[in-house]
Amino acid sequence: MTTGHEETALISAALAAKAAAWMAADPDPSTRAELAALVDAGDGEAVRDRFESPLSFGTAGLRGALGAGPARMNRLVVRATTAGVAHWVLGQGAGAARRGIVVGRDARHGSDEFARDVAEVASRAGVVVRVFPRPLPTPLTAFAVKHLGAAAGVMVTASHNPAADNGYKVYMADGAQVIPPADAVIAEAASTALAQAIASPADPTPAPDAAARKLCESIDEAELLGAYRRRAFALLDPAGPRRLRIVYTPLHGVGGEVVPELLQQAGFGPVSVVSAQGEPDPDFPTVSFPNPEEPGALDLALADAVRLGADIVLANDPDADRLAIAVPEPSGGTWRMLTGDELGVLIADRVLSQTSGGDRLVATTIVSSTMLSAMAKAAGVAYVETLTGFKWIARAAVRRPGSRLVFGYEEALGYEVGDAVSDKDGLSAALVVAEIAAAAKADGTSVTDRLDSLASRFGVHATAQWSLRLEGATAQAEMAGIVDRWRTHPPATLAGLAVTELVDLSEGAGELPATDALVLRLGKRARVVMRPSGTEPKLKVYFEVVTAPTTPEHLAEQRSEADLLLGSLKDDVATRCQ
Repeated sequence: MTTGHEETALISAALAAKAAAWMAADPDPSTRAELAALVDAGDGEAVRDRFESPLSFGTAGLRGALGAGPARMNRLVVRATTAGVAHWVLGQGAGAARRGIVVGRDARHGSDEFARDVAEVASRAGVVVRVFPRPLPTPLTAFAVKHLGAAAGVMVTASHNPAADNGYKVYMADGAQVIPPADAVIAEAASTALAQAIASPADPTPAPDAAARKLCESIDEAELLGAYRRRAFALLDPAGPRRLRIVYTPLHGVGGEVVPELLQQAGFGPVSVVSAQGEPDPDFPTVSFPNPEEPGALDLALADAVRLGADIVLANDPDADRLAIAVPEPSGGTWRMLTGDELGVLIADRVLSQTSGGDRLVATTIVSSTMLSAMAKAAGVAYVETLTGFKWIARAAVRRPGSRLVFGYEEALGYEVGDAVSDKDGLSAALVVAEIAAAAKADGTSVTDRLDSLASRFGVHATAQWSLRLEGATAQAEMAGIVDRWRTHPPATLAGLAVTELVDLSEGAGELPATDALVLRLGKRARVVMRPSGTEPKLKVYFEVVTAPTTPEHLAEQRSEADLLLGSLKDDVATRCQ
């Protein structure tokens, strides 16, 4: 039988020294205890996993599993990252420091503690901090940055990730997610701060700082919500129909604190909240993944919808920046969840019909449906295609000087209507979709009827996604290997169709900056886009099959053919990636 000391020896001296230095600097007793237990158990693999691949800025900040070490989300990482944010803000001058940062949080494990750390570190650095008094949706943090004229914003959230995760999202003064070169400045300063904290551990419970306390203030929630409500309601037709029986679920997140009240204040109703998912719960007990895209996530909401005879199901992810909907099939008896692309073109159709002006612009990403491009052309509206991520969509107008973004979306259930929030906003999107559904109900039609009309006019644009989730410390390397294999040895055919073009975006293409993604075109009939996720160890592949415009009588046949080809493409790519 080995002793605890002998088991500890299984960990190299260098790794043990790293762990000891981390524990000396870690202000959180729970993560110190976690790491100490792993060291005492001699679990070298688990300890290495917490140090070998430190978290780095992804789509707009950090996201990862909670735990000890630089490869996990924890208080030491959050404090160092905040030191990086404060350094970046202070580098913009005293005016930026006075404008300060907005700090929001969701209701996940660790979010309260992380938000307090953000406020403490930033205020001690001399940056004014405005903190939300309670967990609230991410779009409200993005809105507050612009509304309050702040220099930056921090939202503690892991969005729709599993319960074991948390994250740290950074906004710039325009209310949009951080982009280069600011993200690199923050990351470098954060890395330096972390190294300094480990080299010279400070008191984990420093005495209160009176000067810092004066720089930290609570946001007036009533004023901010009132300002947001006015901007969101301005997107609606005040004379439009409102009668709509709604079932709503926040999926155990913070949307339940805001969305039902917004819908009712706008006149929609009745609104029924799924009781088992209505209150924030960081364990997300009724779903495997708190993502409305995941199979089964809306089962409870759909059961309520059938029982209550609802007209529509509205669902947010836990931080309420995404929106999913389900509607009853016209034939009755079954419900259909719309894809992100279907909902995107549905909202776009409404926005284009309700707005005017030659300066209008719509935008979506390289992995979303190309139908938006056809719709924009028909309406005489400018169109921009961006990389994935709302940090690019929100700034699409920069590429078309003199234009204004009236609508942007990404297929992952993210929608930006208007310019009040420069990020995806599941709150305002819920209001606009409710108006679309209420208008269809009043007209004696349906949401699916409107989608059929768009498909007849612009052609079926069938889209789908397939993903490969990888685990362990080598996940990133495995993803990179798969993409590199497709980059250097692309298939000649997919599902029997010739690959006519391979666009490697690693060096940029046209107006698009460089990114790790591949676009394979199969003539004019289909397209496949492959990219590694920027927020989790998952390889994502996106498919689109397009048909010519058709008559309503032939729509079902064309949709069936498109779906058949879509399935074949998915099967072929999945086989080649395994």
